Amino acid sequence: MTVHFPFQNTYAALPDGFFARVAPTPVASPRLVKLNRPLAVRLGLDPDRLESSEGVEILAGKRIPDGAQPIATAYAGHQFGHFVPQLGDGRAILLGEVVDIDGIRRDIQLKGSGPTPFSRRGDGRAALGPVLREYIVSEAMAALGIPTTRSLAATITGEQVIRETPLPGAVLTRVASSHIRVGTFQYFAARGDTEGVRRLADHAIARHYPQAAQAERPYHALLEGVVTRQAELVARWLLVGFIHGVMNTDNTSISGETIDYGPCAFLDHYDPAAVFSSIDEQGRYAYANQPKIALWNLTRLAECLLSLFSDDKDKAIEQAQLILGEFPAKFTAAYQSGLRQKIGLFTQRDGDEALVQDLLDAMAKNHADFTLTFRHLSDAAADTNRDSDVRRHFTDPAAYDEWATRWRQRIGEEPQTPAARAATMRTVNPAFIPRNHRIEAVIQAAIGCNDFAPFEELLTVLSKPYEDQPGFSKYAEPPEPDQRVLQTFCGT
Repeated sequence: MTVHFPFQNTYAALPDGFFARVAPTPVASPRLVKLNRPLAVRLGLDPDRLESSEGVEILAGKRIPDGAQPIATAYAGHQFGHFVPQLGDGRAILLGEVVDIDGIRRDIQLKGSGPTPFSRRGDGRAALGPVLREYIVSEAMAALGIPTTRSLAATITGEQVIRETPLPGAVLTRVASSHIRVGTFQYFAARGDTEGVRRLADHAIARHYPQAAQAERPYHALLEGVVTRQAELVARWLLVGFIHGVMNTDNTSISGETIDYGPCAFLDHYDPAAVFSSIDEQGRYAYANQPKIALWNLTRLAECLLSLFSDDKDKAIEQAQLILGEFPAKFTAAYQSGLRQKIGLFTQRDGDEALVQDLLDAMAKNHADFTLTFRHLSDAAADTNRDSDVRRHFTDPAAYDEWATRWRQRIGEEPQTPAARAATMRTVNPAFIPRNHRIEAVIQAAIGCNDFAPFEELLTVLSKPYEDQPGFSKYAEPPEPDQRVLQTFCGT
């Protein structure tokens, strides 16, 4: 029985300066933790064969499948505002690309598959905990409807990796519409390699923005497309309380997907200044800072493209600034539209933004749970008796009561029935998110007890975030004070 990957590789056909050709490092005794069977089918792969011993060896990097062209991609990046001219895939190897059943090209990458020329003295490996975290959160984001990389498989290598302590080694098989980053453009621009920037831009246009190829100014259209997708992506992060944690330019995908789930986290109680990442000591990537940082990262991309805009540098800068100047309005439109939907407003009227902001301010002041406040508001929209479910999230319930009076007056001005409004609100206000304490419990069970049942159960719950699941109601609840996770950590 042979495992077949229908590879159609295009990135590996670019010049050698775009990557290093390197094979995964074989591991001792790989064991499959989880295969995402539905995703495998969408990729045109046979899940039964992937679960065979040969398939598991491929997913763990012990065996290279036919047609693969393993590479580690080159990129640079601003890390917490400081530019590093060469980063690259230090612990990830791109096996190749397949075209899925929707006709979309997808990268298949092994993360934690051994050292590469970009490892910078690292071991190129991944520990089990971060692999499980990325699997859980990326699949949860997909179920929430947010553009994201996906997880095809998690395998244990049978070897240990050394971090603060010895930990079980693991490999994540990640799927992405590409791994081209803002930092990829920076890699060539920093070297003054205009032709490299052009080749990369042409590749990105062909892969992600084919309509830009027909535009009068294709490279301007490329930047416009990335600006639009990033504005909409970050708005959607905020609408579910997601904090990326490490929004460096090398972690910003030009495809508009969420990528690189390191010290990411979801809000429990609403706090615009919330930071969980242990490496974000200054709060650069705090929850409410994410739109500003996205624009900062996009500005770095624009700088890379200036040489393609015009030979006149001043003219090129002016053109780039016009495109970047569209980001605030695009973000605000996506964010405010989403907020209106979250409180059950389907038309736009003066005063709506202030109404939503007043709720957020009251939530922050009263330490209200972000996810459940909006979820229970969905129920209250259909039944005033359910106001009590919302009130319990506020340290001063009167703060909700005052706001709810104005809210009910506003929703009364719209034509929807209460039942229809509530049903629609439930489609945008999830009941279940990957809460930080639940993820940590899963990781501890896996590492400490070799018990993956909690991992499987959490994945089951998170696959239907907008549905009421009475049998799993405990997963919707915020942590008790002694369960709170105050810091999340990078896998390296």
